[in-house]
Amino acid sequence: MDSMVAREQALDAAERLFYGRGIQSVGMDDIRGASGVSLKRLYQLFPAKEQLVVAYLERRDVRWRQRLAEHVEGHEDPGRRILAVYDWLGQWFREPDFRGCAWINSYGELGATSERVAAQVRSHKRAFKGYLSGLASDAGLPAGLADQLFLLAEGAMVTAAIEQSGAEPAVQAGLAARMLVKGYGGAVGH
Repeated sequence: MDSMVAREQALDAAERLFYGRGIQSVGMDDIRGASGVSLKRLYQLFPAKEQLVVAYLERRDVRWRQRLAEHVEGHEDPGRRILAVYDWLGQWFREPDFRGCAWINSYGELGATSERVAAQVRSHKRAFKGYLSGLASDAGLPAGLADQLFLLAEGAMVTAAIEQSGAEPAVQAGLAARMLVKGYGGAVGH
């Protein structure tokens, strides 16, 4: 089996299992069984489970942010793009396999013991906040608004995961974001 194919199969299995069951409850043998990649090959690709976790988070980061950006870019009005973030979160929260934010979950499990995992989580969250800052700037709003928008989104993620309440936390966060945007004098398109 080609190394790239084996790596992708291992990462596919890791993502499914880590996100679905939690990192600490999944062993490398579980990844082997779900991926079809031999344990020897798995350890050649990822000499430690921590490396597999970081690779899983890195790959998921790219996919998550790409999906978000594709949705947001479907709106022309800069003010509406900010609110589209919360619309997209609501869609994500309704997915049948939604189990919360992979980075928050990973930080909760390993943040205190793995600096590499904590660094990956921080990197993802900085990038998301930076994305929100760019949206605020494009709408002619102060950069500080991004901090508030970020906290609304993060709170919605945690609430949706804990309450298993579907899109409702995103709807409520979106309403609060709309009020913030209007409060800063921004226009909110439809």
